Amino acid sequence: MPKSDRIRSLQAKHAKIDTELSHEEARPMPNDGVVATLKREKLRIKDEMARMSG
Repeated sequence: MPKSDRIRSLQAKHAKIDTELSHEEARPMPNDGVVATLKREKLRIKDEMARMSG
């Protein structure tokens, strides 16, 4: 997979996780475990995109 395709894929995944995180945090009683997991995954993806960008 070309680098630019991989970055676009990661950006899409990052946006999807961001949406899931927003929905979870908007719940009356958000699940702290789910929130933490989503935040970790979002950060992992962001770090990978940063490594690939330069």
